[in-house]
Amino acid sequence: MCGRYTLYESQDLEARYGVQGPTVMAEENYNVSPGQYMPVVFTEDGKKKIVSMRWGIVPGWAKDTKIGYKLINARDDTLFQKPMWKGLAKHSRALIPARGFYEWKLDEIGEKQPYFIHPKNKQVFSFAGLYSVWKDVEGLPLYTFTIITTDANNEMRNVHNRMPVILSRDDEDKWLSPELENEAALQEFLHPMADGSLTLYPVSKDVNKPANNNPNLLEIIENSK
Repeated sequence: MCGRYTLYESQDLEARYGVQGPTVMAEENYNVSPGQYMPVVFTEDGKKKIVSMRWGIVPGWAKDTKIGYKLINARDDTLFQKPMWKGLAKHSRALIPARGFYEWKLDEIGEKQPYFIHPKNKQVFSFAGLYSVWKDVEGLPLYTFTIITTDANNEMRNVHNRMPVILSRDDEDKWLSPELENEAALQEFLHPMADGSLTLYPVSKDVNKPANNNPNLLEIIENSK
C-alpha cells in the first residue's frame, strides 16, 4: 500500500509536467497524509492541468465524503474487476507528483519501523493514480484522488509486499491519454519499478504522526532492526 508520501523542492511543476496557464503552488510537504490536498496532474477538455485534490477518492455516488479515507489506494489486480475503479481507470487517470514515500516494516516483536523509499535519481516522479469529481447538494465540486499499488519489487519486498505504481517519464503522457481505454494496454503500465532502482532506509517514528512535517523525517536512523 501507500499511506504517506513526500513532495518538496518542487516549485516548478508546470515545467516538469509541461502544463501551461494557472496552476497550484506546491508547498513543502515531508509527510503527506490521507485527507490532505496535493497537486495532481490530469487532462480535461484535451488540456493537461494541475489541480489541488484531496487524497482519498470520493466516488460520485457517495453520500458521505468520509469514505475517501478508506480509498487512498486502488489495487492493480482488482482495477478492472470492481465497478468503482473500472470506469475511473478507463476515463479518469492522473499523475501524482512525489519525491518519495514511506512504508512500515513489521519487526520480529510486532513493532512497525518506518522506511523512506525513493527512486535513485532523486527527482520528482509520478505515481499512477485515479481521480474523481464529487459534487455536494449545491453542485460544488470536490476533486479527490487515489494512488494505484502493485506487487513489491525486490528491494521493497523486504519491507512490504505492496508498493505504489511509479511511472517512467516516457509513460506519463501515455497514461493520461484520453484515447487509451483498452484494459490490456492499461495493464502494461501497472507493474513495480525495476529491481535495483529504489533507495530505502529506516527513518524516525516521528513520521507516524501527520502533525510532524519537516526535513528531519527523511534522515536515516542507525541501529534500527
